[in-house]
Amino acid sequence: MNRRGKLALGVLSAIHAAAGFAGFLAPYEPSTQHREHALAAPTRIVLRGLTVTAVLPAPGGTSEFPVRWLRRTEDGWHLFTVDEPGKIFLLGTDSLGRDQWSRLLHGARISLFSGVLAALLAGLIGTVLGLLAGYYSGWCDRVVTQVGDIFLALPWLYLLLGARAALPLDASPLVVLSGLLAVMGIAGWPRPARLVRGMALSLRERHYVMAARGFGAGHTYILTRHILPPVWPAVAEFVCLAIPQFVMAEVTLSFLGLGLSEPAASWGTMLAAFARLDAMTGAPWLAAPAAALALVSLCYRGLLSSGTRRGGGEPERG
Repeated sequence: MNRRGKLALGVLSAIHAAAGFAGFLAPYEPSTQHREHALAAPTRIVLRGLTVTAVLPAPGGTSEFPVRWLRRTEDGWHLFTVDEPGKIFLLGTDSLGRDQWSRLLHGARISLFSGVLAALLAGLIGTVLGLLAGYYSGWCDRVVTQVGDIFLALPWLYLLLGARAALPLDASPLVVLSGLLAVMGIAGWPRPARLVRGMALSLRERHYVMAARGFGAGHTYILTRHILPPVWPAVAEFVCLAIPQFVMAEVTLSFLGLGLSEPAASWGTMLAAFARLDAMTGAPWLAAPAAALALVSLCYRGLLSSGTRRGGGEPERG
């Protein structure tokens, strides 16, 4: 892996780790409202000696509150916070006074991990069906290929819209998210299946596979020892390429109000608040989820183009 790939991997690891520890890194719960600080600009942070201080506007001037590290509140442990009545908003607040930094981290849990889980599901289904079609060929190959062509012809966005329409309007966020993940994973399997099928068709005719078959090796042994290992790098590349697409799908549905809805924190629901004209002109910090989404997509692209799989050749067989 070259320097560019290492940088992309490091940034992605940091972003996903921040999402995983959102409750610790965020000073507030994502639904906590501070109505008196609606659409507040990001808090100015200054260094007073060895003390980090949050500077807040106040009548007749400003008020300063020292940042407290590793504090326990009624919501649990937090990396940083300030004493009441002070507030700290690293990325400002929305129209309801909710901390954008806290919502960005908690929303990353849903948006990022939705993309990862959907891509893994699509890759798993595609790998299994592609192996069956390429290795056994015959009627199995024809069925998998024709069903895959049908799925490729269907617009997957409309499948997601149809799946959301089939769910009750008062369905819990967990039910909605699970349904969308299942549909995204099922709709995305044909592309990895085609890739794996082509590789399996080629690998099954190699001399070491035919030799193993001649020595009495079973189908399971051949698939797991000789066919599957060369296939994994290609499937991993598909997963890395598909994650940003599935993240964008979840963000788009939540932005349109067809995925998760308020008060659930998602990058899509946060961007819906930025779609208003007054927010675009007077609260540019509400666009933070768009910047985070662009950064994640660029990092995945950089990871793929960094030459992480050198040579790409098939491993030698003894």
